[in-house]
Amino acid sequence: MTVKQMPTRHDEIAAALELALLLEVSAYPKPGNVHRTRDFENTRFEHFLASAAALVPHFRLAALRGNKIAAGSIHSGELMIGERIKRAVESCSEWQRGGNTSLGAILLLIPISYAAGMVPSRKTLKPQEIRKNLRILARGTNKVDAVNAYRAISHASPAGMGKVPELDINDKDSLTRIRKQNISLFDIFRISSGYDTISSEWVRGFPVTFEIGLPFLVRELYATGDINTAVVDTYLTILSQVPDTLVARKLGIGRAREVSLMAKRVLKVGGMKTSRGRKEAGRMDKSLQRIDHRCNPGTTADLTASTLSILLLSGYRP
Repeated sequence: MTVKQMPTRHDEIAAALELALLLEVSAYPKPGNVHRTRDFENTRFEHFLASAAALVPHFRLAALRGNKIAAGSIHSGELMIGERIKRAVESCSEWQRGGNTSLGAILLLIPISYAAGMVPSRKTLKPQEIRKNLRILARGTNKVDAVNAYRAISHASPAGMGKVPELDINDKDSLTRIRKQNISLFDIFRISSGYDTISSEWVRGFPVTFEIGLPFLVRELYATGDINTAVVDTYLTILSQVPDTLVARKLGIGRAREVSLMAKRVLKVGGMKTSRGRKEAGRMDKSLQRIDHRCNPGTTADLTASTLSILLLSGYRP
């Protein structure tokens, strides 16, 4: 007789985050990005599916390390969060050939994995507990985390990485300065938080995820009972309030604000809940796809995934 092995908390965290990525990329018509009915020329829907699968062991290991921090068996200074980010990025590139599918999501979901793992197994995973742990984690990073995160970003080669005034990722002297001046990953994100939303999430305790995305997603699910409607409208809501970092990097902040106004117009006529709103969402998708795929709100997709991850960690099942 075999004994059935129950999944651990770490397994459940990894599964929830994988599902968050799958639900985000499947949602359609998610204007400007890859979704289940639209591919880019070199990056397809299945590339994102492969990336989500590749990330599962990294989410699990991050959750396990978070549990060790909570148990006191390792110090918060031994997070190795930068190493986990780097290895996660490397795994994504090993499992698919569609380029950078998941860097932004990794930068958000790896710390969420740690933070969820820090919640004792006997306690229910609640958003406020995860957010509290995220604040602790961000301030527990060190220069090694910063160096490994830089290596991860360099490996992923994200689009639109122009020159920045301080600690430029493309400046070979940046890593030397990080080591000599003992600059932590939190310090790096604090420097870039004024122009990068993912950096701002780290520094400010994930406000877009917890204060914009999650409350809206919960209300939309309650109102509609439809996960696709809820995810697309959450994506549009985040985009309408927070100009997309990726669009701003590639085409300028003016264009990013124009895209946010487009999202507002779709929501104004009902979003995915009305026939007119669905038509407008489809038109917006076609409009953004015309410009050589350069006008894709990729950061908004990442923030939608982080929002979904908190929902799923809190117990929601589609």
